[in-house]
Amino acid sequence: MASQKGGGGNYQNSIVDLLKLLDLDSSLEARKELANELNVHAGADGSAEENIALHKAVMQKLSENGGKVPAEMMG
Repeated sequence: MASQKGGGGNYQNSIVDLLKLLDLDSSLEARKELANELNVHAGADGSAEENIALHKAVMQKLSENGGKVPAEMMG
């Protein structure tokens, strides 16, 4: 998917790049809503701690829903 979209930025580590790769809104407000939906409550809104936890949660959801996620990206 990343190769089809010109590389996908740093989607392996960045929640913003991952959401952009998935054609989802990556704004702070959208990430707050997504964190609530996925029950991610780590650190302050938009903090590195929350972004890392949210990235892991999104990768887990992708895997649960049939996405092929490498083990090293599951956190």
